[in-house]
Amino acid sequence: MAHLLLVEDDELLRDGLCAQLMHAGHSVDAVGDGAQAQALLESTRLDGVVLDLGLPPVHGVPMDGFAVLRWIRQRLPHLPVLILTARDDIDDRVQGLNAGADDYLTKPFDMAELLARLGAMLRRSRMPAFGGSLQTEGAPQHRLRLDPQLPMAWLGDEAMELTHREWSLLTLLVKQLGQVVGREEVLAVWQTQAPEGGAAGGSNALEVYVHRLRRKLQDSGLGIRNVRGLGYMLELQAP
Repeated sequence: MAHLLLVEDDELLRDGLCAQLMHAGHSVDAVGDGAQAQALLESTRLDGVVLDLGLPPVHGVPMDGFAVLRWIRQRLPHLPVLILTARDDIDDRVQGLNAGADDYLTKPFDMAELLARLGAMLRRSRMPAFGGSLQTEGAPQHRLRLDPQLPMAWLGDEAMELTHREWSLLTLLVKQLGQVVGREEVLAVWQTQAPEGGAAGGSNALEVYVHRLRRKLQDSGLGIRNVRGLGYMLELQAP
């Protein structure tokens, strides 16, 4: 599922929410103030944030949820954020959404609704039309994620080193996970790119790049299968 950051200063609620989110299949990092949230966001690749507004000051400096949200939007503009707060005034809702929150849910809340809203938010965030990323499902350490805005790719939290052709090939395979990507489709994309090291973009070169990607995806739970006469398919491998 997703790797989430939960920012909630109420320890009892934080522990309960963390347990429920993990039970739903998510991995969760939970913190109690804005400074801890910023430190974790700077060091960890995350899929989404559940953010309380009523956070305590840090060393006497005010840092509520709105301040954290503004900080996120300046540095991680596409990271989905769901505000979870006791503030149910319409002005707070409007301010939160205008500040960049993707959704707003007030306490007390139903856990089923929170999970449904989180799921919808995360699905939207993965759509390229929303500036999000493409990613496969699976265990967090094996999840493959591509961000077309950078462009970059990660296996779990580890960045992959990819050439332009490897990137475009992997993007096509992830977009059509479980379906065949034709050789001609890949070569047509490559024709729009500059040659790499003078290499031609023909069928033999494609075999070379597929072999390179297979090595980089080793032990990831993903494999590239050669579908004879048609092309290639990225698929989840049996554990």
